[in-house]
Amino acid sequence: MSTSIDPQVMKAAEQWLKEPYDTATQNEVKNLIENKPADLTESFYRNLEFGTGGLRGIMGVGTNRMNKYTVAMATQGLANYMKKVFGNENLSMAIAHDCRHNSPYFTDITAQVMTANGIRVYVFDNLRPTPELSFAIRHFGCQSGVVITASHNPKEYNGYKAYWNDGGQLISPHDKNVIKEVEKIAGPADVKFEGNPALITKLGVEFDDIYIKRIKQLSLSPEIIQKHKNYGIVFTPIHGTAVEMVPKTLRAFGFEAVHNVPEQDVVDGNFPTVHSPNPEEPAALSMAIEKASARCTIGTATDSDGDRVGIAVRNEKNVSLYC
Repeated sequence: MSTSIDPQVMKAAEQWLKEPYDTATQNEVKNLIENKPADLTESFYRNLEFGTGGLRGIMGVGTNRMNKYTVAMATQGLANYMKKVFGNENLSMAIAHDCRHNSPYFTDITAQVMTANGIRVYVFDNLRPTPELSFAIRHFGCQSGVVITASHNPKEYNGYKAYWNDGGQLISPHDKNVIKEVEKIAGPADVKFEGNPALITKLGVEFDDIYIKRIKQLSLSPEIIQKHKNYGIVFTPIHGTAVEMVPKTLRAFGFEAVHNVPEQDVVDGNFPTVHSPNPEEPAALSMAIEKASARCTIGTATDSDGDRVGIAVRNEKNVSLYC
């Protein structure tokens, strides 16, 4: 064991070398202690903070990482707060996830902890964009919601975004109050892990149709869309969640010239064609712009969970302007 390991870091790590932490987790911690003291320090020098938007961090073992236990503890705190505000009866939550590594796994952990607390869960059967999660919360009358995503962060990250019954992310006073409840969870022993499958409802493509039908009603100018239905649009999800829903929705609205970027339609948490899946960075739209330059006017992209959009518009000088 390296003597360079801070005693407080070592004390925190040693807690993960025994039950209730599983054997695989214990072995990973042992490997860090024996072979990677710098990584051990990064993993255990603090607790991963549950902020106003939830959790976000690098995946791995440790108190400062996104893993089964940090996700479960955050979920238990959120469940406790839901019960404080709404009581114990007829509580429900909607859960969605993006394309990142471990997103389905963290989704399952969240669903198991919530149902173990007697809270009904509506969970999407595959990756879905965050706006559809917000709609599901309101559609089913849920008290809360969670999206497993690290948004536009690099591939090593994942996250946990918490939503309230209005479909929006937590705001005052709920944000601070949830943080307090999460901070009360001292460890896995405070978490209810044994889920109840009877309280889980899967949402599939039939719910997508409900969502699209509803947002079509929000169109401000259907007649203008009809007039310009052949307006060329190139869309890329940058390997992320909106790969099906955005093109499907654009066509449902009436746009007939919607084109994709095949290389970036591949759902992949490694985001192989970009440094970061941030559509606000011009580099992330470069492939869409290249394709749009041939026959389209607009190139557009979304981030990994589909709630951030970047748009490039070709002007009369054939120059792309970013929005």
